[in-house]
Amino acid sequence: QVQLVESGGGLVQAGGSLRLSCAASGLTFSSYVMGWFRQPPGKEREFVAAISRSGLNTYYADSVKGQFTISRDNAKNTVYLQMNSLKPEDTAVYYCAARNTLVVVTIKRKETYDYWGQGTQVTVSS
Repeated sequence: QVQLVESGGGLVQAGGSLRLSCAASGLTFSSYVMGWFRQPPGKEREFVAAISRSGLNTYYADSVKGQFTISRDNAKNTVYLQMNSLKPEDTAVYYCAARNTLVVVTIKRKETYDYWGQGTQVTVSS
């Protein structure tokens, strides 16, 4: 059974940093594209970042480019999201997700992801 478990969320002041982790089990991790999504209060879940199976290619939402960095360690079955210069508008529940498809043009579409974690809350105070 596939499990994705996020950790590293919390409360941080504006301008601070957090590093989210997502540990995967029950799947061949290196065969999956991994993504991070977030859901702000009262809003739809939105794409944040994704990383190719090898880790060589990364994709970001325009809103987080230059601010967030996604990475993965296939030996540890873990994907990370380093978040710097956090702003109150980054407040959301952050989810990691896994997908098997290689179609890059759909990488930002949440419905193309096969597995999801339970989410971790990130709150940025002003």
